[in-house]
Amino acid sequence: MNFVFFSPHFPANGADFCDRLKKAGAAVLGIGDAPYETLSGKLRAALSEYYRVADMEDYDAVFRAMGHFIHKWGRIDRFESLNEHWLELEANIRTDFNIFGTKLDFVKNLKRKSRMRAFFRKSGVETIPQRKCSDRAGAMTFIRRVGYPVVVKPDSGSGASNTFKISNARELDQFFRDKPEGVSFVMEQFIEGLVVTYDGLVNRDGEVVLAASHRYDQSVMEVVNRDRHMSYTCFPEITPAVEEAGRKILKAFDVRERFFHIELFETRDKRIIALEVNMRPPGAWMTDAINYTFDIDVYGEWANMVVNDAAGGPYKGKYFTAYASRKRHLDYLHSHEDVLAAHGDKIVHHQAIEEVFSRAMGNYAYQMRSKDQRALRQAVDYIHAEKA
Repeated sequence: MNFVFFSPHFPANGADFCDRLKKAGAAVLGIGDAPYETLSGKLRAALSEYYRVADMEDYDAVFRAMGHFIHKWGRIDRFESLNEHWLELEANIRTDFNIFGTKLDFVKNLKRKSRMRAFFRKSGVETIPQRKCSDRAGAMTFIRRVGYPVVVKPDSGSGASNTFKISNARELDQFFRDKPEGVSFVMEQFIEGLVVTYDGLVNRDGEVVLAASHRYDQSVMEVVNRDRHMSYTCFPEITPAVEEAGRKILKAFDVRERFFHIELFETRDKRIIALEVNMRPPGAWMTDAINYTFDIDVYGEWANMVVNDAAGGPYKGKYFTAYASRKRHLDYLHSHEDVLAAHGDKIVHHQAIEEVFSRAMGNYAYQMRSKDQRALRQAVDYIHAEKA
């Protein structure tokens, strides 16, 4: 298999995906904008060839890179970045070069929240009332139907950037005064609840071969807008209602040979409501949380599935894995050294977060695992404790 990995240097776990692709038997060809000598040793060792472009948004330059690879290596079997940002470019390349995977005619269904709703309805999973939000009059029509508060978010994109809760007419007027030009927004009814995820791998026959679930302790929108720390937990077992909703959504989208990351709301009365679908590995440190929870190498499992159509497993959850971040501007009760001394037996990884991800993920984070969920909860509370 000739596998072109786009942007293998960013995010950093691209090196792990490329490393496992090579070990599974693929020729890994990289396209990126970083100088070759700045790539990590692991990534350089994994790449059979690297083609540098000055601007990865320049489609013509990427197209020429593909032409070079085809001339030298023959048919290209896969083109992936595993990154939401490049979803449309990937689909364009796959369409132009007839490469396996999502093509341009389908990509807007994965990229736009307004398009996802048709598939949620097809799946039979409850979804949030929503309307495109182009002017105040249309917004008021929607608000008269569902009431305040509402949430506005960009129609395209992931994460909580430019996502706001609007609780009254004054905040609605402020939103329309400040909203960026040229960005399409959707408005949704505000749902009281927290995000749970359905994450994993689906093979080229559309079968789920690995599934996991995370639960956030806070609203990501509030974390970003209030510049707060956050935490989540990966569970060794998936709630049946989450599993059922996730599988129904995957079937509706007819996903093949991909990671999936499905976000759902779990309300106070335990209703499960479809929120968003991302056909990529889960964000933050969730990919590694799956590894720690199941004691596996999900990078290798993905690569073997793609290159060799191999079915791994069965996978059995063994631990609870928790992520807890800190923000630089908050005054914490316990020092970093205190955290290591008090909970070092549970900490499996800790490091500073890249600045580009820090608004949501924090400036520094700890990943911990334990078979005792209560002990993990105490560790998260200890990390997040602030001075009065």
